[in-house]
Amino acid sequence: MAESTLSGQSAPPPPRERPWLLPYNRKLRHLQGITIRNLTLTSTPSRLRGKTIDDEAIPSTLKSPTKALALRESKGLAHSRSSSDLKTKETARPSNGSLPEPTTPTKATRPSVGKGLRRRTTMEWTNASPLTRQKKLEDITADRMADTFFTLHVEKQEEPVYISEVAEKAMNPNFKFFDLGPCGPGVTRLDKLTVKVWAKSESMSSWQYLMDYTVRLRSLQFIGKSLGTFRHSLPQNCILFHMTDGIYTSFTDLPTPERAGNVVLAPPKQHPDGRIPNSSSYDALMRLSTLDDCIQDALVTRDRIADEIESILAVNRGAISAMEQVPETEENLRTVQAAVDAEKRRVNHARGRRDELKANIEQRRQKMKVGQEQQQHVDRHMPEQREKCGEIKELIAQVDEDILGQRRRVCEDLLKLYPIEPVPGKSFAFSMRGLLLPNSEFDDAKDDVTAAALSYVAQVVSQLSPYLSVNLPYPITLHGSASTIEDPLAVGVNTQNNPRTYPLYMKGVVRYRFEYGVFLLNKNIEILSNALGLRPIDIRQTLPNLKYLLYVATAGKGELPARKAGGIKGLLRKDGMSSRKGSMDSTATASSAGTPTAELQKNLEDVGAKRISHPRVNGAPVTAVGSLKQNSGMHTGSKLRHVG
Repeated sequence: MAESTLSGQSAPPPPRERPWLLPYNRKLRHLQGITIRNLTLTSTPSRLRGKTIDDEAIPSTLKSPTKALALRESKGLAHSRSSSDLKTKETARPSNGSLPEPTTPTKATRPSVGKGLRRRTTMEWTNASPLTRQKKLEDITADRMADTFFTLHVEKQEEPVYISEVAEKAMNPNFKFFDLGPCGPGVTRLDKLTVKVWAKSESMSSWQYLMDYTVRLRSLQFIGKSLGTFRHSLPQNCILFHMTDGIYTSFTDLPTPERAGNVVLAPPKQHPDGRIPNSSSYDALMRLSTLDDCIQDALVTRDRIADEIESILAVNRGAISAMEQVPETEENLRTVQAAVDAEKRRVNHARGRRDELKANIEQRRQKMKVGQEQQQHVDRHMPEQREKCGEIKELIAQVDEDILGQRRRVCEDLLKLYPIEPVPGKSFAFSMRGLLLPNSEFDDAKDDVTAAALSYVAQVVSQLSPYLSVNLPYPITLHGSASTIEDPLAVGVNTQNNPRTYPLYMKGVVRYRFEYGVFLLNKNIEILSNALGLRPIDIRQTLPNLKYLLYVATAGKGELPARKAGGIKGLLRKDGMSSRKGSMDSTATASSAGTPTAELQKNLEDVGAKRISHPRVNGAPVTAVGSLKQNSGMHTGSKLRHVG
């Protein structure tokens, strides 16, 4: 329209879209949705006045520039009447196609400003602060924006046929589309309905009944497929009906000539060759109408049959419920039966276990009864057995004492046969039977003297082994000054006959083999000392360790038994000759051969103190007698046979 106005030429209006439905064919089944435009919560006058009713409309009223400016500034903020298009309102064209007369002057008249007239602004809130503007806009928004929902009502039904969802905080609320088909043909065939709109703003505490609008669908005006091509301003609280073929509404604010004017519709479609296609015949339309009636009757019949089925189901609801519960009950029965079978199996297993436990308990009772009888029998013979046990203990103690005495006697005899005496002027230097034996240092020693002394030591060690119940880990072969000792675990080059045999003599042998043989002899002495609870300080001191071993082994109480022919027969005699009266005589015997030096005397005093205080093993004192008692169980018979 703007282009035609500027060009000054009259042009026909663009063709409007054609609706598919005729007015008398519009039914509720064609309604798909409802939207509201230009929502207003305040009421407006329903009739527009042509002129004002105050004195300003009188022609003779004084119209000064100041008054005109004041009237212009006193105008309030008008409500927008268009939500889809904010362009300027187009004026209606006359039927003759001429341009309409302009409703506003082409040039705004502005009052002249005199000398004493102050120019005032025509914009509100120009000098207001941003906070004031924001507050004002929020107040306007709170008054205009509202939560909205609507309900649809038809005649002869008190309850609404549809209730929409709530559209929150909107002036142009949009709602979801709906389908009234489930309501039945009694509703879908109607062409009249009532729309009730409810609204609530932030300033309201409860919902407000805003509008009650009753309309016939045949009286609605078609405005197009969408609102994008529609240029007419929409009134306040305008309700738009979305049908299957487009959008309809009721323009109650349009002038009568405009509503009554001919609607310019789009031309009918033409055939490609220019011919106008024939429309449907009367018979085809009647058949279509009859088919529609049949379909609606079928729908009514379907609803009626559905109602009858529902009534039959309601009457027989108990039987139907019982029939529906049969499969569930059978399933529960099978579950219960399976649980019962499982419980029976557990019961049978428990019974078997019970019988087994009963048999076991009965068997134990019998065994306990036999045990009680045996216990009673033992209790009856317990006093006799106790007496015998006491006698046996006394006999064992006597035998142990005799064995210890014989061990002491043997050790005394060894001390007499092989006396070990200190060498005057030398520290820890001893001789055996007058033959000097160095302490593992044989550089200045004589070969024959050393071999003879080592043969004596080997003889004493071999004699002590059975009497102290100790198996020597390194066996000794006695051949006088040519004695040897063996190491069962040694591995070396084959020397002469046996690589595991080491000599106890220096003449004609490798030096390191001789020294290793002396080392093995000293290890045997250490093992014999450990059997009596002794721990040598230095394993290389051969004669001092052996003398200390014999000194401790001869310590004890009581007289020594006399040596008799027959070996063990001497143990059975209670009388006999005593070689010496006490253990202290061995000390005197050992020192009678010569006067010991001061150092030797001190060593002997230390040894005597140790003997008196007794050695300790694992915190317990160990005496020679106790050590002999401890090692008296393994080879008693064999050792006693060597006594004779």
